[in-house]
Amino acid sequence: MAKIVPLPQAVSEFVHDGDTVALEGFTHLIPFAAGHEIIRQERRDLTLVRMTPDLVYDQMIGAGCAAKLVFSWGGNPGVGSLHRMRDALSSGWPAPLEIEEHSHAGMANRYVAGASGLPFAVLRGYVGTDLPLHTASVATVRCPFTGEELAAVSALNPDVTIVHAQRADRAGNVQLWGIPGVQKEAVLAATHAIVTVEEVVDVLTPVPGAVVLPTWVLAAVSVVPGGAAPSYAHGYYDRDNAAYREWDAISRDRGTFTAWLEKLKGEKS
Repeated sequence: MAKIVPLPQAVSEFVHDGDTVALEGFTHLIPFAAGHEIIRQERRDLTLVRMTPDLVYDQMIGAGCAAKLVFSWGGNPGVGSLHRMRDALSSGWPAPLEIEEHSHAGMANRYVAGASGLPFAVLRGYVGTDLPLHTASVATVRCPFTGEELAAVSALNPDVTIVHAQRADRAGNVQLWGIPGVQKEAVLAATHAIVTVEEVVDVLTPVPGAVVLPTWVLAAVSVVPGGAAPSYAHGYYDRDNAAYREWDAISRDRGTFTAWLEKLKGEKS
């Protein structure tokens, strides 16, 4: 059952050095505030998992939180590269970074397998690639019914999944809507799940297409208004496009980034 606690307490209790941590959200509802709190608490040697790592993972990599990144696409959407990620890969600054690449379909199916309690998922994909030769979580299997050779991807079960949502009720049930991405699957696949929300309400009124995460699949809910900024929260605030452009300049230079990081560490959650 989810308990409603401040974000620093949730991170302190459930995110530990060496954990596999997924911060999911597609286009919107990206849990920036949670990522920043992980930076402030100086977690280290994390395996960061995300289908589309963007600014928040660039920031966490630059802060030295990550030892490995598991992903299917990475970049600053609409702007360009992730410079802190590139620096870690090319120069090992501030720490060496191992990467494990997948397709979007492969990552989504890994979450689905993890959420379903299965050891792996099967899909038609990776044909013509050498990923099975270089990626331990990708293999090939032969269908026992048709003989077709298919791709298999191992289940993904993060130690902690963190997502952002619009609201929760006082019992810790969470409601999110807009573009759902893989938040539901990532939460169900995890050992523990933390959700930051814009607000807590007495009743979760129905919203077309909404996903409800019941309190019994969550470890903690934290009220963090604006917790997805500079991404957007559908129905609450818009995407801050200027912040994405500004990050390109901040992240290009180690000194400029370090100044940004020290300022972040001095801020309260």
